[in-house]
Formats: sequence, C-alpha cells, structure tokens
Amino acid sequence: MVVDVVVAGNGVLGWSVAVELARRCPGLRVVVVGPVARPGSATVAAGAMLNCFAEVTDTTSGHPVSRAKFALARAALDAWPDWLEAVRDGEGPAPRLVSPGTFVVLGAQATPTAVRNFDAVQAALKEHGEPHQEVQPEDIPGLRPVPHERPVRALYLEREGAVDARAVLTALERRGRRLGVTFVDGHASRLLTANGHVTGMRLADGSQISAGAVVVAAGAASQTLLDQALPHRTPPLLHGTGCAVTTLRHAGPGFDRVIRTPTRSGACGMHLVPLGGGIEYLGATNIVCFDPPEGPRLGVTQFLLRFATDQFDTRLAMSAVRNWHYAHRPVPLDRFPLLGPTHLDSLHVATGTYRDGFHSSPVIARHLTDQILGPAVQPELLAPFAPERAPVETMTVEESVDLFVADAVETATEYGMRLPYFLDTDPIAAQARAEAHQALQRLDRPIALQPEILTAIREATPAHIAHLNSYLRTTAPVV
Repeated sequence: MVVDVVVAGNGVLGWSVAVELARRCPGLRVVVVGPVARPGSATVAAGAMLNCFAEVTDTTSGHPVSRAKFALARAALDAWPDWLEAVRDGEGPAPRLVSPGTFVVLGAQATPTAVRNFDAVQAALKEHGEPHQEVQPEDIPGLRPVPHERPVRALYLEREGAVDARAVLTALERRGRRLGVTFVDGHASRLLTANGHVTGMRLADGSQISAGAVVVAAGAASQTLLDQALPHRTPPLLHGTGCAVTTLRHAGPGFDRVIRTPTRSGACGMHLVPLGGGIEYLGATNIVCFDPPEGPRLGVTQFLLRFATDQFDTRLAMSAVRNWHYAHRPVPLDRFPLLGPTHLDSLHVATGTYRDGFHSSPVIARHLTDQILGPAVQPELLAPFAPERAPVETMTVEESVDLFVADAVETATEYGMRLPYFLDTDPIAAQARAEAHQALQRLDRPIALQPEILTAIREATPAHIAHLNSYLRTTAPVV
C-alpha cells in the first residue's frame, strides 16, 4: 500500500491528526494503523476532563517549558467547542460536553501540596481572567462526604468540564472514514527507512505501508518505533498505569458537574465525571513503571473506591459497577510531551502526553498538520516539546529529592498513617531520602526528576536502566 501519510496509533491523537489532515487537504491518502481492540488504550479509559486551570499546580509558572505546557492546554480549552462540531459525522449531532463546568474542592484533610495547588489554581484563574466563582462547598449539588472529609473551600470553573471519551473517539472514526481516511487493524512493528528518511512502516503481519510522511502516535507503545528511527535521542517513555470505574447510581441525586480535588504529586486529583443517565466515571489512579503490571493493583483500586466515597458522596457505596477501565498513559522521563517534527523530515511524533493527551488533542492535531502539510512551518506552540531533546529539568537534583521526600510523607498520611504526638515523620523522611538517592545512583549522571519517575527508576530492571543511561549519554551536554 502506498499513501501520503500513515499514522501509527488509533487513539484520540492518531485519529485527530488523521481527521485534521483529511479536512484540510481533501484527497490526501491517509491511513491510521492500530489494533481495533485497543488493549491498554489511554483514550478508551479516559475520564476526558477538559481541564486546563483545574490542572494548575504551584510549579506551573516556575519554568518556561511548564508555562508552555499550560499555554498548550489553554489553547485546547478554547478549541474544544469548534472541534466537537468539526468531528460530527453528518449522520447525527456532534459529540457534546456531557458535563459543562467543574468544581474543584479542597478537603478538610488536604495535604500541604493540595492546599498549595488549590491556591495556584485560584491565582491562575484570576491572572488570566478565566470565568470562575468561589462557592460554598455545601452548595455543591450531590456532595455528601463523610463528616471529617467535608471540603473547606471550593471553586467553580465555568468553561471546564468533560466529554465522553468513547463517544468522541467513535465520532472521530466515523468522520475520518467519511473524509476518506483508511483504517488498518494491526500493529506497527517497524519503521522503514531509506537514505536517512522514514519511508513507511511494516506491520506485525508482515505487510508494509509506504508513505511520504509518518506520524508516531501510539501512546506508550511508541517507544519501540522511536528507538528504531531515533535511537537514544528521545526521552524514554514509561507507562503511567491507572484504573477507573464507571458506576450506575442507585441512591441520591448524584452529580451534574465534574467534581475533583487539586492535582497532587504523581497524579491528577480524585475526580468524578457524570456521563448522564445516572452513570458516573470515578478516577483515577497512577502508578508509573517501565513494565506495566498485568492489571491494576488491588491496594490502588481500594484507594480509588474509598476516597471517592469518603470525599465526594457516601451514597456512591450503593452504586452498581458497570465497567472497570485500566490503561497505560505514555509518560516521558521528564513528563513533558514529545510533539512535532524530527531531524528526519518525514517523521513526526505525537505521544508522551501523560494526562493531557485527550484535552490537548485538537491543538496538537492542528499544529502537527501545519508542519506535515508545510514542512517549512515551525509549530511554535509545540517547539518546547521537540521529541529529540535532553531531559527538561525544572528544578535542581536536591530539590527533586526534597520533593520525593515530601511526597512520601504526604502519601503515607493520605493512606491513613497516624502518629502519636511524641513522634514525628523523620524516620519516614529519612527512608524516602535514602530511596531517592538509591534511584539517582543508578543513573550515569544525576538529573532532577519527579517523584513517580524516581520510584520507577528504583524498581526498573537492569535492561531498562541501561537503555535510560544510553539516552543520558547521547543527550549529555558537551563540556
């Protein structure tokens, strides 16, 4: 098969790029390759919150690349209404916001990080003139936590909300087919190269697709393809494994808006997304590792159910489980996405978006399409996330160790640790500090990393550490 563009990956990013290409350039031969069952797909499992300001933390404004990531999310927030109309397939209404509006609540037992991040959300809303209200927690419809978890503060973000990820993905597929995009049920196993250019891909069944341009948008599975064309030039991708559950209400009125807690280190806040008809999506958990486990860990699943019930509504305990969701988010070593062109003119990348892929997909698709259709165009919004780069470090190594220690103490507290008044957390902090240094000692050169990445490095196999160190040597600055 010979086409103009082949896209590896049939999640929201892959299909969004394909649809944008076909919309902008009728007659362009575009093929999307991916397994129809989508095992481990982050898109299929997503809560699909369209949250930009609700994701702000106290470090968002502290580094140029962090600010660039916020700018990307803010552009996406503006783009979603038109994008939902653009992906309608002509046979029915466009996918809609199933939950317009988001409540961000700060519980009475919130950790110091959660408090700082709540304050950062409010400060960002004011700074950028984003419509919002500070509301009384008791006025939030459906909220009935256990008494000791009652929120002490709450914000209502008028423009943020959620969509049904499964409905949007279906609409993208239908729209793409009507525009002439071809779908191939299969796995991209190897990129084809000739004379320093990527010329297409080979599938697991042995068939080949030749193309003028190749887009790697296969989520956490992108690593194998990138290693072939760009060995040790891109930040290694880890798996952010997470579980969520959709339930059916049997007690109480339920929620009519997204409700969530502030982001904390290593994970977005606990959140509930009402999908209509009494169905609610509860998420999400996050364990970052090089090799994902076969399924969600029992303790993490217990944490999800307990905290959603305790912090949002005790009546959730009476809800019926409809579906469990388990997926692998693509997490780069430095947690910043891999977006845009590479030094190989024909190869483009759209992966490593961690928790922001669904929300940012309309803007990523638009700017990546600009570059594919006009190679001389430099997508400025994506420039900070060039796939070939040294790891972005937003703090010093010692600051990253301190953050790891603080996160360990706060996590222990969240999971129920209670100490008598005559003891403090020094032993836990000392153990965590030792673990952080053990992880850093496995690296050829120390770099500042987020807590969940350091944990993954501690637990990684020697083969993964060797691959990581090859990347660090390749991208090391010349002295």
